[in-house]
Amino acid sequence: MHDEPNLAALDLNLLVVLEALLAERHVARAAARVGLSPSATSHALARLRRLLGDPLLVRDRQALVPTARAEALAPRLADALASLRTVLAPPPAFDPATARRRFVLGLADYAQFILLPPLLTRLAETAPHVDLVARDFPLERPLERLDELDVLVAPDRSLARADPLGPHVGAALRERRLFRERFVCLARRDHPRIGKKLDLATFVALPHAFIAPRGIPGGVVDDLLAERGLSRRVALMVQHFLVAPYTIAGSDLVITLAERVARAFATHLPLTIHEPPLAIPRFAMHLYWHERRHLDPAHQWLRQQLLAIGKEL
Repeated sequence: MHDEPNLAALDLNLLVVLEALLAERHVARAAARVGLSPSATSHALARLRRLLGDPLLVRDRQALVPTARAEALAPRLADALASLRTVLAPPPAFDPATARRRFVLGLADYAQFILLPPLLTRLAETAPHVDLVARDFPLERPLERLDELDVLVAPDRSLARADPLGPHVGAALRERRLFRERFVCLARRDHPRIGKKLDLATFVALPHAFIAPRGIPGGVVDDLLAERGLSRRVALMVQHFLVAPYTIAGSDLVITLAERVARAFATHLPLTIHEPPLAIPRFAMHLYWHERRHLDPAHQWLRQQLLAIGKEL
């Protein structure tokens, strides 16, 4: 039984030199082919002879002639190097028109509402065989679960009472801002207690609906009111925004929510948009992805689509 060669001790560049020598059968031409000097190529041949225990190429007049051992290993060497080059080759370009694959997106209901319709329009036009799986924004330590998702869309951390993304995962995280958003107030049309303008006293006196994804009371509006020594009554707290506008349209509640959502529902329901009586800071939605997907052509394409949508927004 022969001992297997120790690949860890082998300079694989020697195999490239041997491939060139077997093809050219001339040291100078082989040297030019691999970008070495003739002297360095001769030294490489000497090392190969010691490594394989065979002369490999012997001189016959003005040419080098392969030995029987060299002739036997030549086709296997060519196959091995071809396989290695395939392994090391850059990934093929992503062709959305012919690609058949599925992307998993981490999106809260707000992000699904805003991003999925324009994204699906783009897919229908340019990537008809690409499928999407939209998962709710993972509330518990989402960045630690980012490896399960192709991308994650989440708010920035400036408004959070606690960091919504959990501990920063350092170099494994990439992010880009998608778009900015602001808050407005939404109430039913012809609300008996709201005139043309929603003032602070009326705002505080009215019952409120509040969207709390984690089911935890309190938010930026409550913080701003507390700074003024004020508070509000939250008569309805829900975890998802979809039901809230319908509830507002059929009651005297008022809600503070993202403007894009408010405008979308105000076109279909008897609702009126009001400027908040408080200076509520804007927030931004960010696109997050794992470092290991950063250079993948398919994922680059997906991120380009989302970033383009964000720019349009």
